[in-house]
Amino acid sequence: MNLESKKTTINKSSQEVFDFLSEVKNFEKLMPENISKFEVLGDDKFLFALKGMPEIILKKKEVVPPNKIVLGAAGGKIDFSLVGDITDIDENSSDVKLTFSGDFNPMMAMMIKGPISKFIDTLTVNIPNAI
Repeated sequence: MNLESKKTTINKSSQEVFDFLSEVKNFEKLMPENISKFEVLGDDKFLFALKGMPEIILKKKEVVPPNKIVLGAAGGKIDFSLVGDITDIDENSSDVKLTFSGDFNPMMAMMIKGPISKFIDTLTVNIPNAI
């Protein structure tokens, strides 16, 4: 299953956006209002939980400065990734798009598609205000 957020334009350079997203602690500023837990577990890993959902641990898996950051599941039964693609528009602005990818059975995919889509859209919408 692959889900993409809408592309969001940010009035910051791609390097500034990349630097912000590279610090896992900054993801707390991007979380939806229904977050029930957020904890930094190291320089490259954090745990979060939304109300009514299980805790999820994300770990930085790949960085390609200043255009790409890949976070992936750190443990657990489900393997997925969250990719942040950052594209230059000019020296003072850039576009950001988040892509969620995971291999789920059809029943699980049907159950999580809506909440995950809403989640990645919320993260993307919150980026311009958080940086």
